[in-house]
Amino acid sequence: QVQLAESGGGLVQAGGSLRLSCVVSGPPSFSSYSMAWFRQAPGKEREFIAAINGGGSIVYGNSEKGRFAISRDNAKNTEYLQMHSLKPEDTAVYLCAASRLDLAQSHLKYDYWGQGTQVTVSS
Repeated sequence: QVQLAESGGGLVQAGGSLRLSCVVSGPPSFSSYSMAWFRQAPGKEREFIAAINGGGSIVYGNSEKGRFAISRDNAKNTEYLQMHSLKPEDTAVYLCAASRLDLAQSHLKYDYWGQGTQVTVSS
């Protein structure tokens, strides 16, 4: 049973930074999974932010490249999302996900999900 647990969300002022973490438990080989971050705001579709595979290759979605950075530590079964220059429109639930498919960008390609962590950016 693969389980994902996010942490690091919270309330931050516009222009601030946050670092989200996602710890993965259960898989025999964490490095064989592509890991991703998505976010979902109320009334909006789930949005792809970035994905990283076990070798460190990265793909970003359209909107947040330059402000957000994804990384992972295979020894700790953990992925991260460093967010800078946060804006009120970044307010959403941020979810991590794991997939056997390499650097997938559709949420439909991800098999395992965390419960999400709320990020709220005040103006």
